[in-house]
Amino acid sequence: MEKTVFVLLLLLVCCFSEAQVTTEPGNDIIQQGPQTQTQTGEPASGHQQTCLPDIHTVLRDMNAMLAEQRVEIRHLQRDNEVKQVAFSASLLASGSGHIGPFNTQTPLVYRHVVTNIGNAYNPNTGLFIAPVRGAYYFQFYVFGHGHPSHPSAAVLVKNGQHIFTAYDHQPSIAVSSSNGASLLLEKGDVVFIRLWRNSRIFDNVNHHSTFSGHLLFTM
Repeated sequence: MEKTVFVLLLLLVCCFSEAQVTTEPGNDIIQQGPQTQTQTGEPASGHQQTCLPDIHTVLRDMNAMLAEQRVEIRHLQRDNEVKQVAFSASLLASGSGHIGPFNTQTPLVYRHVVTNIGNAYNPNTGLFIAPVRGAYYFQFYVFGHGHPSHPSAAVLVKNGQHIFTAYDHQPSIAVSSSNGASLLLEKGDVVFIRLWRNSRIFDNVNHHSTFSGHLLFTM
């Protein structure tokens, strides 16, 4: 961009200089500008007649070029902002306790947000909505206390489709499991976590149960 502007400015200066003065073999300086004849009475050359209109053409071209580059810069800045997408959240914003069990799979809402660059994750709904087409990576951790009848399990879901499950079941001791996936998402695709049917998940101020994701690259 800088080289192009420099060349155009150089052309503008040269053309403007030629439009003002010219040196003949006798070293006499002849003013140009409005006059249409040389000192010998001959018509001025075509270059002298068209130089000033050429200056206006150069200026118009420069303005058009600069306008196009400003638009391109804005697009690049916007694309760069969209590429910055990352979030991490844990299940409970305060306190401690279990969520579940329920007799059907239930969406989980991770309310304690520690990072939400790009605001693609909604802590009120638990939904991540892809702002741009690209490859994303998601990871989730499930923590629970052992129970004879209720495991601790959750499912990564994309647009209602079951992707991966994290599952563990012990009758008494604490349990923990995790899983993750790289997903190709279109703009507007929805990713979230569902609690497995008849299972439960635990969280407290130590934030054991988490959901995270980030954009790897656009496509």
